[in-house]
Amino acid sequence: MPAKNDLPTVKTKPDFSKEPSVLRRLLRNRSGTVGLVIIIFYVCLALLGALGQTPYSPIEQHRIDRLQAPSSTYRLGTDLFGRDMLSRIMKGATNSLYVAFASVAISGLLGTLIGSASAYIGGQFDNIVMRLMDIFFAFPAILLALLIVVVLGRGLDKTIIAIAVVYTPIFARVARGPVLSVKEMEFVTSARCVGMSDFRILFRHVMPNTLAPLIVQISLALSWSLLTEAGLSFLGLGTQPPEPSWGVMLSDSQGISEIAPWLMIYPGLAIMMGVLGFNLLGDGLRDVLDPRLKRLR
Repeated sequence: MPAKNDLPTVKTKPDFSKEPSVLRRLLRNRSGTVGLVIIIFYVCLALLGALGQTPYSPIEQHRIDRLQAPSSTYRLGTDLFGRDMLSRIMKGATNSLYVAFASVAISGLLGTLIGSASAYIGGQFDNIVMRLMDIFFAFPAILLALLIVVVLGRGLDKTIIAIAVVYTPIFARVARGPVLSVKEMEFVTSARCVGMSDFRILFRHVMPNTLAPLIVQISLALSWSLLTEAGLSFLGLGTQPPEPSWGVMLSDSQGISEIAPWLMIYPGLAIMMGVLGFNLLGDGLRDVLDPRLKRLR
């Protein structure tokens, strides 16, 4: 006989409303918070540069003020042609972030579609697609980007296409792994049993469950694309003068960095902090979105 005090237990649903949002968890993560602050600062600089809210024109030359050291008039000094370095760095942020975001958006969309479709269909189709991706992986990223730019020509749009082609296989690999595991789960089998089409299953049920690793990969790819754009511009294949770019500014500092070190220091710091910001943000997002790490905490 059960004791009088034994009462039937009532199972209640877990209260997910008390679970902190992704943004709150990210703000509790030190590296993620620092990376987010850096990226917000860079986005603000890029917006000011795009709207023309710079101290001076980034391309207007003042030869009488050439190679001026940082002062109250020119906060970061001037270059060989008397152009304000602060204005050029702000406009360079516009061009660099435009290339980074546009190229990652294209490669992320194409790579996710290719990798997800390849994993979901499987079989010989998956083998062929992945072997094609392996061919792209056989080339170092910067060399493949150089080859594409040489074939297509110079300019911002060509740089975006080159970087997008280079990083599409990476997104395909990242998307393929989760889809391979998710497509075998019970809810996908149930969707097939009720007659749902493969297209709807893939886009409505499978791909939304693979967003966490893709979000982290997007943040890391932005840092790589920022560095690749700077490298191509440094070699004269990306942004074309007189349009400012951090890579172009580093290239212009060659040979005169000893007498005007600010020409090399400030663009180099801009590239370094931008790459660092995206990497820290990616690390923070990984810690927040990875369920295995959440269980460890």
